[in-house]
Amino acid sequence: MKKFAFLVLLKIFSLNVLAQEANIIPQPVQLQLNTKAQSFIINGNTKIIANDSLLNATSFLNNYLQKFYGILLTKDSTGNQKENVIRLINDNIKTNHIDRYELEINSKQVTINSATSKGIFYGIQTLIQLLPYSPKAFPLQIPSVNIVDYPRFDYRGMHLDVSRHFFDVDFVKQYIDYLALHKMNYFHWHLTDDHGWRIEIKKYPKLTETGAWRNGSIIGLWPGKGNENIKYQVSPNDIKITPQDAVIKTDGIRHGGYYTQEQIKEVVDYASKRYITIIPEIEMPAHSLALLAAYPELGTTPDKKYEVAETWGMMNKYNNVLQASDTTFKFLENVLTEVMNLFPSPYIHIGGDEASKVWWKQSPISQQFMIDNGLKTESELQSYFIRRMEKFVNSKGKTIIGWNEIIQGGLAPNAVVMSWQGEKGGIEAAKQQHKAIMTPELILYFNHAQFAKEDSLTANKVSPLIDVYNYEPIPAALNAGQAKYIWGGQGCLWTEYITNTAKAQYMLFPRLDALSEILWSPKEKRNYPDFQKRLKTQFKRYDLMGITYSKRYLEN
Repeated sequence: MKKFAFLVLLKIFSLNVLAQEANIIPQPVQLQLNTKAQSFIINGNTKIIANDSLLNATSFLNNYLQKFYGILLTKDSTGNQKENVIRLINDNIKTNHIDRYELEINSKQVTINSATSKGIFYGIQTLIQLLPYSPKAFPLQIPSVNIVDYPRFDYRGMHLDVSRHFFDVDFVKQYIDYLALHKMNYFHWHLTDDHGWRIEIKKYPKLTETGAWRNGSIIGLWPGKGNENIKYQVSPNDIKITPQDAVIKTDGIRHGGYYTQEQIKEVVDYASKRYITIIPEIEMPAHSLALLAAYPELGTTPDKKYEVAETWGMMNKYNNVLQASDTTFKFLENVLTEVMNLFPSPYIHIGGDEASKVWWKQSPISQQFMIDNGLKTESELQSYFIRRMEKFVNSKGKTIIGWNEIIQGGLAPNAVVMSWQGEKGGIEAAKQQHKAIMTPELILYFNHAQFAKEDSLTANKVSPLIDVYNYEPIPAALNAGQAKYIWGGQGCLWTEYITNTAKAQYMLFPRLDALSEILWSPKEKRNYPDFQKRLKTQFKRYDLMGITYSKRYLEN
């Protein structure tokens, strides 16, 4: 009997310890843990009180509870229940902070209050992180806390490249759920590139019939790991070109896929219910080999022979750009019209990066176009290209985002700059009073290795977790007035070496946790040892959710 009593007491103690945890990522602005107060318990009699406008929040919570604990909360339609209730209040609380929420938990009820439905939804994400991480923990004990919280940056983004490797709708939805759990609010969907066109365009069916498929993928990293003997030359136009006699090893496996317009609408609706805006990217004028394979007449080379790229980066034999012509611009306008009709986002990403000027320089058509439009250099043509597309996008009531190369030759009047080649582009944009999104490659590209010696093949650079966590999106070079133009930051997941969902999860986690905290939480609360402590609890939650991550973090 003594042994039994001891085990019972031990169980009660462990449950109490579990109930007193409040390891939340991203760290809230204010958190008070009431260690002496009794926990709130979710059981079969717990009700939820919320008006119909908060259906997104209540559905997300119920879906989570049902999936991982087998619990489904019912609604108290009268609103009269005073105890054992989760109460969501969409009230006009006075605040200077958009989407601020207040979360109060005691033994009788959970209350989430916000002036916006989005704020309520963010409060639900925090509530989820207070739940036990064992699926057998029933009833569910939640610690007594008082939380006041709101985001630091308005733009908290994460990117997914589906061109190098295609991911189906189910995973894209799962990816969006990951972002929602971390209070991210923008999903940058990289839909087109040299390696595959992934969105159905009704007016131009060959974009998916031809452009969505390639006949193989490069084996290993280049140079090295399977392609050690390849030689290349560097042109004076800042582009690396593979010689015609180079031997490139590919796997010969046909790869591809695309999203129908109905599937795009489905994903957009799914994201909107999680208060995530999807920003589609249609690459131009470079990274367009998949487009040119389908419609070669839009290219600059005389032979008009193009194939969907099987290799990455500098290994693209052509690395071509779209021809500068009225025909090309009309084609792109038609494409963007269909894209903008599918995505309610006020922002459209048009790429603009790594456009080699050598192709325009050797194209008589492009050279004549420059003369006709009073353009003296190919950099001015780059600027003209972006400005012309911006004018069209603006006419539809939307704003363009482009990689930092769109600054070359003069920044388009209303463009947002996404700074990937370090911070220089973002700094320049902010000084010109343009919004900037910081996503420096050496820190926030999550296709880079997490460790110096990685467990699997990755891009040949390292972006360790601590560097992500310690990154400050507002550059020191900006004064207070200029800093206001730093809209936020974004992580990027390029998929050259990410061929399946488990690998995508492995590369994403836990760097997404670090990213969410630098974009949401107050700068002064940043504390890496404390983050590591909270991360241990987060890993247990990932185990519950079946998410793949590196176990090496558990060794620290």
